[in-house]
This record gives sequence, C-alpha cells and structure tokens, in this order.
Amino acid sequence: MANVTLTNITPPRVPMTDQRTGLISREWYRFFLNLFELTGSGQNTASLRDLQLGPPSLTVDQINEVVSNATDNLNPSQDALLAQLAELQKQIDGLQKQIQCPCTELTAELEKQIQGLQTQVCCQVSEVAELQKQIEGLQMTPPPREFDRSRYGSFYDTTTQLATTINTAKAVTFNSTDLSRGVYLGTPTSRVYVDTPGIYNFDTSFQIHKTSGGVGLFYLWFRLNGVDVPDSASQIRVQGNDAEIFSSLNYFFDLNTGDYVEIIFAVDDLSVEILAEAATSPHPGIPSIILTVSNNIGGIQ
Repeated sequence: MANVTLTNITPPRVPMTDQRTGLISREWYRFFLNLFELTGSGQNTASLRDLQLGPPSLTVDQINEVVSNATDNLNPSQDALLAQLAELQKQIDGLQKQIQCPCTELTAELEKQIQGLQTQVCCQVSEVAELQKQIEGLQMTPPPREFDRSRYGSFYDTTTQLATTINTAKAVTFNSTDLSRGVYLGTPTSRVYVDTPGIYNFDTSFQIHKTSGGVGLFYLWFRLNGVDVPDSASQIRVQGNDAEIFSSLNYFFDLNTGDYVEIIFAVDDLSVEILAEAATSPHPGIPSIILTVSNNIGGIQ
C-alpha cells in the first residue's frame, strides 16, 4: 500500500474528555473519527493484515471532507448539550428561590417569636424583682395585726306584746332598728340574723306588766335556728294589779353566717304582758323590749 497518509496522533497531554461538557474532547474525537474514515467507515474490505501494514491512502480533499463532516456532526451535539445545561440551570435557580423564600419567611417569624419570648421573660423578671422587694419589706416590717370585723345591731319594739294562749311559746317581735351592721332583722321580725361567723353577745331588757290581781308567771328563753337553746330560760313571778317588773337577760352565741336567734316568752296568766308606753313627761317612750347584739368580744385574731 503506497502513498499512505496517516492521521496525526493526539499528544498525551490532551485530556480524553472536555471538562466543560463532560464529553470526549475535540482532538481525540477527530483522531478516532479519522481512524474510522481511514479504515473505510465500516465498509472497508481490508483485512486485519492490511491494517497492520498501514491505513489506506486518502487524498487531502478526502481528509478535509472527513474533518468537516465530523465538525458539523459535533457542533449540533454541543449546542443541544449546552441548551440542556442552560435549562437545567434555570430549574436549579428556580428551586433555590423556592427554598430561599420559605426560609426567609420562617426566619422572620422565628425572630418575632423570639422577641415575644424575650419580652415575656423581661416582664416576668420584673415581677419577680418586685415580689422580692415586697418580701424584703415584709421581713423588715411585719404586717399590721388584724381585728375581727365589727358586727352589731340594736333593735326594739314600741308595742305591748300579749300572749294569746297560756303556757304556749310565742316569739318576741321587733318593729324598729336603731343601729345595724351585719346584724339584721329577718322575716318574721322575731328573727335576728348575722352575716359573719363569730361569738355574739345578745343582751336584752324588757318590762313586764300585770293587768289584774293575783299571781302570774312569765317565762323567757332563746331559740337558735328554730330550736330552743337548752338551759337558757328565766322565770319571773308577777303579783297584783298593775304590778310591773323590769328585767334583763344576756347570752353568748357562737354563730355562723346566716344563723338566726329568737327570744321566746310564755305566761300562765293572760293578764301578764310585755308593756310598751308612749313618751310622757318627764320620760321618753318605753319600748316593750330592747335588744343589742355585738361580736367585738373576740379580740385580736
């Protein structure tokens, strides 16, 4: 095989792949393409022995045509690859924006929450500091001693109270209130209520009158919430027409809120009554009964 033109061998320093595209470098591509063309583009009838002797001869025009065709085939491939890379880059940029936007919003929201928590912490620190000051102040100056709330009442009746049946209990009633704070008349007006637990002193005074001769008995006692108080009764003997006796009675009660106390009387002679008189010179009016109630006997608690 005479006049054989061999293709140039690519220098070893030229890399096999292009770093930009990841494809085979142009130099190596041309080298292998030339070998392909020189060996007949797959149509050569030369044997392996012929190839060992050397490639078939090609003219300069044929070589240029081969190179031109290879270049034309290469450029469209590179353009398509570059277009694909550009599209991928756009997709990557879009994903980065989608990732960055939520992160930015999330960061801003977290910063707001952190600022809110910092504000709450500052407020709680201030409250703790204020409580500490109060505690220190209490340690230096103990709180003042407290007294029970004063509760009292003063009641009386301006009518004569009569029994309708002998030896039958009847409640004393009141038609006037002089003073009242936490102790008050209920319904019926025989009931005296309290609004605060405590020990109360019930102190009563009354005037008994007999309208006919003979001897009559008068009884007086207390009831608590509708039940007779044991061992709280007194007996007075009245004798003679227009006989009058002034007497008094007091009792301590340990009461709860809403408890009520009544004064009960009975007679064995209907001529015995609890007398009231109008004012006549030189004295003011005489109530049939006067009751004062107070709870200021408990002292300091």
